[in-house]
Amino acid sequence: MTLADLLASLFPDGHEITNESGILLGSAPLGRSGKALVIGVSGKTALGVDEAIRISGFVLASLGSGTGPILVIVDSDSQRMSKRDELLGLNEFLSHLAKCLIYADMNGRPTIGILYGHTAAGAFLATALATRVLVGLPGAEPVVMDLPSMSKVTKLPIDILEEKAKSTPVFAPGLQNLAQTGAVHLLWDEKASLAEQLDGLLRAFPDAGDRRDQLGRDRKGRMKAAEISERVHALAVAP
Repeated sequence: MTLADLLASLFPDGHEITNESGILLGSAPLGRSGKALVIGVSGKTALGVDEAIRISGFVLASLGSGTGPILVIVDSDSQRMSKRDELLGLNEFLSHLAKCLIYADMNGRPTIGILYGHTAAGAFLATALATRVLVGLPGAEPVVMDLPSMSKVTKLPIDILEEKAKSTPVFAPGLQNLAQTGAVHLLWDEKASLAEQLDGLLRAFPDAGDRRDQLGRDRKGRMKAAEISERVHALAVAP
C-alpha cells in the first residue's frame, strides 16, 4: 500500500498532513472521534537526530491544544548510520522521541502506530513500538534486528538462528512473528476502509498500560513475558 492510498483510506474527508523529506506532520479529521494529530516517517527514510527532534517538538507542542489521538504512520529505514548523528547522541534523541509519545499517551492523547512499510532497529523502537497500540497492514516489514546482525551480536551461526526463527517468533523478523509476540496488536485489512477500522479501534480502545506481554502469552509467542511482568509488578507494590 502506498502512502497516498493509506491516507486516502484513513481520511476520506481529507487531511492537513505535509510530507517533507520523508517526515509526516499534520492533522486530520476523524468524524465522530474528533481530530487526530498525525506524525510519521515515510519513504523508508532513516531516522536521525534532525528528524527525531522535529517530530518530538511537534508532539510536545500539540499537548496543550488538542485531545484527540496521535497516529504514528511508519515506513522507515533504521536509525541513521552516520558519524555526525552518533556523535550528537542519536540514542538520546531517539529515546526522547519515544518518551514524548509515551508522555502524550499518559496525558490524554492515546497513541496508535500504523505500520504500512518497512521499519527497523532504533527507528522502529522510537516510533511504532512507542505507541500504546500498534497496527500492521499487509506487506509491512518490521525488523527489530535482522538475523545477520543478531548473529554478530550473539556469536551464533546464521543457520542456527534461521532454524530457531522457524519455531521461536522472538528470533524472527516479519509482521506475523511480531504479531505473535504481541508487539503488533492488530492486523488490518487493506481492502476494507481503514477509516472504519480506525473508528472501531478508537471505540474499543484499551485502557492505558502495556498489554504486549499478555498478548504474547495468549498468542503463544512469548510464554514467560506476562509471568515475569506480574512478578515485577508484585515486587514494586509490595510494602
